[in-house]
This record gives sequence, C-alpha cells and structure tokens, in this order.
Amino acid sequence: MVSNVDSVFVETLSDQQLERYARHIVLKEIGGAGQARLARAHVLLVGAGGIGCPAIQYLAAAGVGRLTVIDDDQVSLSNLQRQVLYGVDDIGRDKVDVAREAACRINPEITFATVPQRLTADFNVSLLDGIDVVLDGCDNFMTRLIVNDLCHAAQVPLVSAAIGQFHGQIGTYRGWEDGKPCYRCFVGDAHDPDDCDSCSEVGVLGAMVGLMGSFAAMEAIRVITGFGDDPAGKLHIIDGLAPSMRTIRLPKDPACSTCGTGS
Repeated sequence: MVSNVDSVFVETLSDQQLERYARHIVLKEIGGAGQARLARAHVLLVGAGGIGCPAIQYLAAAGVGRLTVIDDDQVSLSNLQRQVLYGVDDIGRDKVDVAREAACRINPEITFATVPQRLTADFNVSLLDGIDVVLDGCDNFMTRLIVNDLCHAAQVPLVSAAIGQFHGQIGTYRGWEDGKPCYRCFVGDAHDPDDCDSCSEVGVLGAMVGLMGSFAAMEAIRVITGFGDDPAGKLHIIDGLAPSMRTIRLPKDPACSTCGTGS
C-alpha cells in the first residue's frame, strides 16, 4: 500500500520506473519518497576494487541518480577472483571505465562520472560539492584519513568499509556532530599511514569482499533514505570464519586532530 505522501512521489515516476523500483516502493521504510531521494542523490565512491565493485552494482540497481568513482588502477588477472564487475577481456583497462559501462548496463537512467586518479591530499574539499554520502573502500590508511578529513570539512556522511582475509568492518561517520566520532577517532594517528596488509600478502575470501561491498551499499542507501536506526558511531565487525557479527559503539575522541574539541 502506498501512503498519501508517497503517492505524490510515485506520480512523478514513469511506468517503467514504478516497475523497476516496485520492491523498494512497497517497503514502508523507503516508499516513493525514499525512491525519489535515491534518484536525486549523488554518491562518491573511493575505490573500484573488491568493496567498490558490488557497491557500484547495488547503488546503480537501487536507482541512485549520480555515481562518481575515483580510482587510478587498471584491471589485472588477480582482481577477477573477487572484483565482480570485471572479466578477462577487461584486463589492462581502467577500472573506472569498465565500472561505468557495467553500471550503465544495469541502469541506463543513472549518471556515472569517473575520476581516474588516486585520491591524495592535493584534492580540495570542493570535490564533495553536491555529494550526499561518500563510500570509501580503499586499501590504505593514508587515503582513508584524507577521505575522512574531506568529509568532515564538507560535513558529508562517510561510509567506510575494510576487509582482510575472512574479516570485515564497516562504520558510518559524522564527526562534526556532538558525540559522533569521525574515522580518525577510531584509528588515531599513531600508525604508519601506508601500513595496510594487502590482499596479495595475506589473502582475502572473494565472497567476503562481496558481502562487505553490499553492506556498504546498504549503509549508503540508509544515509540517503533514512530507513532504520541511525548508523553513526557504530562499527560492525564481521567474522567470516565463525561466522558472526558484532556491533560496538565508537567513542568520540576529544583529542582527535580532525573533530576533537581542540581541532
């Protein structure tokens, strides 16, 4: 059943869109209003690798109106075990180009922009102009902290996901709000920013990457539509060996150099 409020938004959708997104629209937590918010939304994804691939697929399928993906890497044979947007014929091509083609096959109605560069501290906060949520699936602390600081400066929610071997973690950060931590509150500054175990060194279960990328897409959709509980300040930790999932609350660090009281 469609509510009176949702009927206003449903009337703006074409017959094809009503059919395409019917399973969203009938969810009372999303409805026509939520689907309209998805259509107007702009998501920035940092990384088109293991986490980015399924996230791109599900965000495109969900009808997110605009996707922008930043990644400077090319498809390699070793990617194909877990990065499901790519095939053998794509080896050597820029990931962002292949991702754009795949996403637009899934949903030709979306707009997909590519930034074939590595995100560095040289990027200005204007990168986030018009962005509703950032989904970070990169593989090193330096980039994650740059993304965090940009999101904090622009006051754009950050969904950050990471994976290694059989384990994954994901959180949503809005550190500019009272009592809400940023990503730096979680990891701090006392580490080597380049010190992240790579998949080539420690291995990773391909299906686990798919799980985390899908989870990240769900959290981005949560931010846009507002369904369910507020995710900010929660860290979800998934153990694929057990298997199990637990959720912990992250405290805001008053001494955080990004969002602390003295920053």
